[in-house]
Amino acid sequence: MFAAEENLTAMGGAEKKRVPLLGGDSPVVAGVWKLVEPVCASEGMELVFVEFQKESSGRVLRLYLESLVSDRGVTLEDCATLSRQVTGLLDAYMPEIDNYTLEVSSAGIERPLAKESDFERFAGSLVKIRTAEPVSDRKNFKGVLLGVADGNVKLMADGKEFLIPYDEITKAKLVNEYGVSQ
Repeated sequence: MFAAEENLTAMGGAEKKRVPLLGGDSPVVAGVWKLVEPVCASEGMELVFVEFQKESSGRVLRLYLESLVSDRGVTLEDCATLSRQVTGLLDAYMPEIDNYTLEVSSAGIERPLAKESDFERFAGSLVKIRTAEPVSDRKNFKGVLLGVADGNVKLMADGKEFLIPYDEITKAKLVNEYGVSQ
């Protein structure tokens, strides 16, 4: 465990709800969300998703953004500006997570879904969802998102309605059902 992870775990308090999509299982991801989300908002962007993983090229920290201004996408300049700001924040507040590559990009057409509000906002959309534990004997779902109720994501897949506990979802994204390239 990195020192930054230990510090963030200690800061988190005694018991916290497991929220894998927002980094509940990764103190580094959870810490990045806390540091970066307000910066994104001040720049007119929403922090959509954070990934921190080891790849063949080394450790990669990915930030996915969406513009808060309707009819405006995320520009290269937006990504460059946020990249500079985030690098400074991480250097100052999380110096233990050195030797990583920072990637900042638009969330794109197949936007990741992370917050419970995402699952409500995109109701009616085609999505893919993966769970940590089986739900109705399966971990992978593709279907129409119906919304959220009582901590469960409602999904219509294969002609049946599923209630998927939000806390069990490890990955979720919109599906590009129109074949539009990104």
